[in-house]
Amino acid sequence: MRALQVRALLPDHAGAAVVDLPVPEPGPGEVRVRVRAAAVNFPDLLMTGGGYQLKPDLPFVSGLEFAGEVDAVGEGVAGWRAGDAVVGGNRFGAMAEYTLVPAGALRPKPDALGWEEAAAYPVAYLTAYVALVRCGKIEAGETLLVHGAAGGVGLATVDLAKALGAKVIAAASSAAKRDAIVKFYGPDAVIAAEPGFREEVKALTGGKGADVIFDPVGGDVFDESTRCIAFGGRLLVIGFASGRIPKVSVNMPLIKGFSVVGVRAGEYGRRFPDRGAENVAAIDALAAEGRIRPHVHAALDLADWREAFAMLERREVIGKVVLRP
Repeated sequence: MRALQVRALLPDHAGAAVVDLPVPEPGPGEVRVRVRAAAVNFPDLLMTGGGYQLKPDLPFVSGLEFAGEVDAVGEGVAGWRAGDAVVGGNRFGAMAEYTLVPAGALRPKPDALGWEEAAAYPVAYLTAYVALVRCGKIEAGETLLVHGAAGGVGLATVDLAKALGAKVIAAASSAAKRDAIVKFYGPDAVIAAEPGFREEVKALTGGKGADVIFDPVGGDVFDESTRCIAFGGRLLVIGFASGRIPKVSVNMPLIKGFSVVGVRAGEYGRRFPDRGAENVAAIDALAAEGRIRPHVHAALDLADWREAFAMLERREVIGKVVLRP
């Protein structure tokens, strides 16, 4: 089978290559899936150079999430049979024609989604759900400011927030990205991701500020967000794409009455398994009902993985890029 294997941790993904590997045999409790589409995520890029907190033993196959068909099941597996359409993830191993995962890491593919859309939604929408519902406790009618709104997680957050009845202000770095967000998901407003956005947010909210702010950028964006958050608001920390981890003087949340909340969707599910299962069931139901619509920026053959990775590195992706093994 073809697989994108990382054999050495090197800059510029130099230790990764598409190679031929034996088709793996499922062990007890495992399922072998014929992968039809695998999404590309930033951790996939970081892991090729050892820059991510998870460092699998070498060699390993890249890929966090996928959609495909059950091909074979191991001893003791119940509930899955050959031909079942599934989505899943296992932190690595998805960018291959076949992948092995624990049976519990799979769930049925929503019929409303094609292979590529199904590969694109589990991680992004789960992060969005945990951020907005569990951590942000957003309510219908509240105003949400989404930074990095054209990225995979940002775009999912815009989509989910609209489904939940929130008013959405989407911030993106280019006119093309802002136009695309409007075309795909119809936020209530779009703004340029540049210094001074706080005045525009205040104007759009009648001076009140945003009730919830979704921030995967950090740095100066976080600093300015503390200036346009509503009293009692929730500032959600998703990541630090800007490269700078910001600091906040605690007099700011004291005076303005807002909370700074860290969001780690995967860890949330591990800490609270029952609630984690509820989160997954919620996004699956929304997908099955057609209330959320993952956007695929591009679908490339596995052989073109370098171009897929480069699209993310150039920050040109709107939504998700997927690979077809």
